[in-house]
Formats: sequence, C-alpha cells, structure tokens
Amino acid sequence: MARAENSVAEAAGRLLNSFEAPARLLIAISGGSDSTGLLVALATLCATGRYPGITLSACTIDHDLRAGSAEEARWVEALCARHGIAHVTCRWPGEKPTAGLQAAARAKRYDLLTEAAIEIGADAILAAHTSDDQNETVAMRAERSPEGVGLSGMADAVLLNGSVWLLRPFLSVERAVIRAFLVARGESWLDDPSNSNPRFERVRLRQRAAATERVHAGDDRISLSEHAAGFLTRHVRAENGLFTMDRAAVALLADQAAWRGLLLLAATAGGRVHALEAASAERLRAFLASGTLSRLTAGRVVFDRRREGLFLYRECRGIGRLALPAGEAAVWDGRYRITNRSDRTIAVAPVGDTGGADLRGPALRASRAMPRLDFEHGGSVPADGVTIEPLIAPYARFLPRFDLPLANAIAAIVGRTPFSSPPNE
Repeated sequence: MARAENSVAEAAGRLLNSFEAPARLLIAISGGSDSTGLLVALATLCATGRYPGITLSACTIDHDLRAGSAEEARWVEALCARHGIAHVTCRWPGEKPTAGLQAAARAKRYDLLTEAAIEIGADAILAAHTSDDQNETVAMRAERSPEGVGLSGMADAVLLNGSVWLLRPFLSVERAVIRAFLVARGESWLDDPSNSNPRFERVRLRQRAAATERVHAGDDRISLSEHAAGFLTRHVRAENGLFTMDRAAVALLADQAAWRGLLLLAATAGGRVHALEAASAERLRAFLASGTLSRLTAGRVVFDRRREGLFLYRECRGIGRLALPAGEAAVWDGRYRITNRSDRTIAVAPVGDTGGADLRGPALRASRAMPRLDFEHGGSVPADGVTIEPLIAPYARFLPRFDLPLANAIAAIVGRTPFSSPPNE
C-alpha cells in the first residue's frame, strides 16, 4: 500500500510543483478509479497547505448515452463536495450519431471540457490517463500501422481547440496502483460498463491482452517535429493560398522529418485534419521521385512540380459555401476561421474564375480557391467588417506537445499567431 500511496502522491506532487501560483486547475472526472484517484490525490496534497494559490475545480461530462449517467454525475458531485472542490456537470444533449460514436463522444467531451475551463478561467485541464491507457493506445496504433509517429503514444500535454492545455500527470502510473491508493484511503469509485463493451476497439484489444508494455518514443517524436519545423522554416513560404517550396528542398524530401513536414503542410493547405493516407502518400512520393514536371492532386491539394520548385495549393473543387450571420464566426473549408463583424449576413464562397486575372501559373490557380466575401443580398464587405484567420487544420482541435515546434513553424508560414506552450513549462 505504501508503494501505491507514494507513486500516486509523487505524480500528483510533481504536477502541483510544476505550476507557479496563482493557478486554477480543472480536473476532468468521470468517477472511474483513475480520475477519482487523481482528484483525491490532488485534493489531499492541497489540503496540507503546501500549495497556496493553487485552486482545484472539477468537471464531469455526462454523455447521456446510457441510463444512470446523471446519477453517476451526482455521485461525483458529492465526492467533490466532500473534498471541498467546486464541481460542474456538462451534458451532451440531443441525438447521438449511429456511426463513429466513440470518436464523436471523445470530441464532444473535449469541447465541453474546453468550454468549462474557459468559463472558470482555468490554466489547464487535468486528465487521468494511465500507463495502461498509454500501452493500449500504442498497441492500437501499431495494429493500424506497424510504423509511424503514432507509436510514441499519447502526449503528456495536448492543446485543445487552440485555447486550453490538457495535462496527463498519471501517464507513468499503473491503474492497479491508483486503485490500491484509493482502497488504502477508504475511497470508492464507479465502474463504467462501456469499459467492457467489445463494441469498442480499445476494449477488444484489452480483452485480447494485446496491450503489453511498450517503449513510448516521445523524445524521438519531439526531435522529429523540431527537424520538420526547421525544414519548413528554411524552405517554404506562403502567400494568398499558395505554398512555395524551393527547388533545393524537393531533393531533401527523402528525409523522414522533411517528408513529415511536407505532409502536415499539405494537410494545412487542404484544410484536412489528417495527413494523406498511406496509398496517396506513396503515390505522391513516387511522383516527386520521378522528377516529372507536372501536377498531381491528392488530399484536396494540387502538387505542382516546376523547375523552380514545388507549389502546393487547394484544388478549386468541392469547396462549400457559407452563410455567416452578423456577429458570428465559423470555419470555412477547414482553412480559415471567418468572423463577421458587420451587421449583415456575409456569403463566403471560393473566388473561382472570377478573380485573379493579373496572376499566372500556380498563383492564379491558388487564388481561385481563396474565399470571396459578399453581403448576402449584394455588395462588397469592407475590410473592417470581417476577420479572416488562417487555420492549421491538423492541429486546430488537438495539438500534442510533441508537435508544437512543427505547428508553430506552419503558423509562422501562414501568418497566424503562434500556439501557446503548456502553462507549467
């Protein structure tokens, strides 16, 4: 029991010691053993008075997916009250998707946690993912792809929606150790029946006992990100939707870091959350290796190879239109966040063939996929009536700390503000 007490308390203590007061921390708690252990450990340490200026709050997400979820949230509320921690429950209302439910629930959970953190002015969100979760994550990714950056597992810090960092202080702690800690303190927890539902991939993997101990190459992932960032910074520039990679850089794309930089740059140019699928990536690799001066389209992006270098731009096809009411903001084509600062509805559509007559070649082609803004019932939108912010789609919702250097290199290229660092660094 002493080992469990020390291991859990040490992990919680390292987290608290990493912050400068004042700091407000929002604990994501479901009532399961992991999150209950995190809350109890942090509350116990803060109660000693050794961490003045650090305030704990807690949030439970009720996905409303099964009977009893509201009652479980009330159980967590009582637990938090017993430890003197302010608690709020955020509910996911309405109809739920019939396909991809687990992914949708995960995305909604993080959206609601982000909103709750912003509401109370939290410096960070704390999640209780354990070494068991880490091993399962690596095993799942290994089954999908035996090689790749995903094998580094979950990051210890992730920026959610570009605004709030989520920290995982228990990634090196085993679930059994957390449960022993709770038992020793006379604390109970809730068991989520979905954790034994074979409908979900993680559960099937756990039941096959495939999640063996693995090496998580986080340091390698950071190094890869740093080298990819340096490659892009040296060789790429962007203007009006056109990304230009100089001729010298194309010869360097056999390097793993340079190749990763290109794939993430392409995802940004195409407004796509994920990089190219393996088959498309290999087709692109063969195209570039051939030295052919031509164009190839993959992942909504045109790769235009010319003597002077490689040009990337969004293909002008399949781009939706957007009606943006006064005072509202929305993402258009995964590439731009547009805020309507006027008092009239704005219609957003691609420029198409109506503009860019003074441009030639890749610049002209890129300009056709740029946003054109008009008032819905006619008239041009003045410059002060709208704000257009470039988005980096692969990192707009989830930015692992591993990839922060790469994300900020792309941010500099597209001309947007850099992403923040974790608040406890």
